[in-house]
Amino acid sequence: MMKPTWRDRVWPVVPILAALLFVAGLLLVFGASPVEAFGAMWQGAFGNQANTLSVVAFWIPLLLSSAGLLVTFTAGLWNIGVEGQIVIGAVAASWVALFMKAPGPILILCEVLAAMLAGALWAGLAGILKTRGGVHEIFGGLALNNLAIILTNYLISGPWQPPEGGTFRGTTPFQDAALLPRFAESRFAPLSLVFALVAVAVVFVILRGTTWGLKLKALGKNPRSAFLLGVSSEREALLSLMFCGALAGLAGSVRVLSWFDSLRQSISGGIGFLALLVVMLASYQTLWVPFIAFFFSAVLNGSITLQLRTQLHSSLGGILTATMVLFVLLFGKASVLGIGKSAQENTDQTGGES
Repeated sequence: MMKPTWRDRVWPVVPILAALLFVAGLLLVFGASPVEAFGAMWQGAFGNQANTLSVVAFWIPLLLSSAGLLVTFTAGLWNIGVEGQIVIGAVAASWVALFMKAPGPILILCEVLAAMLAGALWAGLAGILKTRGGVHEIFGGLALNNLAIILTNYLISGPWQPPEGGTFRGTTPFQDAALLPRFAESRFAPLSLVFALVAVAVVFVILRGTTWGLKLKALGKNPRSAFLLGVSSEREALLSLMFCGALAGLAGSVRVLSWFDSLRQSISGGIGFLALLVVMLASYQTLWVPFIAFFFSAVLNGSITLQLRTQLHSSLGGILTATMVLFVLLFGKASVLGIGKSAQENTDQTGGES
């Protein structure tokens, strides 16, 4: 196996720089200052302790979801249903928070386990639709996303509505013991950071040093060859989806127990879809995911202040992240073609020498 060249190491940075230059050029075309815009985003993300903690609090569920998606992408699966798995995890955690009475540590443990189980089962449903019903995971995932949202809205405005009456604002606030302990009255819960770091470490070990990780890679690269080698595509697909669903459900519990204090409409905040972009931008490499996810969190949280400090809309952050993914796809394809050409040249040279 050839050692990575300097170009291979530097190449992942090229799409990010290209996207920044593209957005800067776009701002200049419309008569805006790139320095002022990026400065406002930086202040919005890291201008004070409260802003920085908000970035970290948003980063954690994004990191959890992205870590889970690394497993399904390795298996060759597009788990679009991760958004619904986050929502259903938040619903399960909310059920425990609303109706179970127990000491704080026990209550939080039950909420987290319920959220992970619910997320895994919801993802497993998408897996069954794929393996037994022939429904592609993209279509099954999108349908289950909508069902999870409909269920949440029904619970908020129906059985779990506050005493004052039905509303789409949210359920009754949870008891204090049910919430994750937060730092300095912010939305950041230190325990959730432990969850995220452990999850990333587990995924790294699974994909780098276990038999299951090798099976997932074989399945993702060539399902037919994997089958001939004795890898059950049905079992591995189902397990990978359920593993991702468990981490997504955990992300949902973090959202509802730290970012909020009750079950709300649109509880996921689009984190599931954003996690798909994070993993693609990280080129499906585990070690890059935490940094890319943090960058996304900083950009999106920092964009909130754009309209306050400048005349630019907060959607600039979304434009920047989407452009990065586009350039990754374009440059990534070029990189693969270039590496393939180099490999062929090396093979020809080796053959000629022998």
